[in-house]
Amino acid sequence: MDQAELLARITVDPEVNHGQPTVRGLRYPVKVLLELLASGMTPEEILADYPDLEPEDLQAVLLYAAKLVEVKTVLRVA
Repeated sequence: MDQAELLARITVDPEVNHGQPTVRGLRYPVKVLLELLASGMTPEEILADYPDLEPEDLQAVLLYAAKLVEVKTVLRVA
């Protein structure tokens, strides 16, 4: 699956999760999935807990995050 196909899995809809980026409109916010990965959960554990998700969804979340850090302005968060 190429990058464009992966990024197409990330959707933004004002009617779903207040317009936050989600995976395929399934109400799984990108932010939550990134937090789960950052907490140490493996992709296999996440997929077991959320059977609606597919391995490509987690790839898409990581690619989306990587694209976000390409932004020219970086703000300190802590």
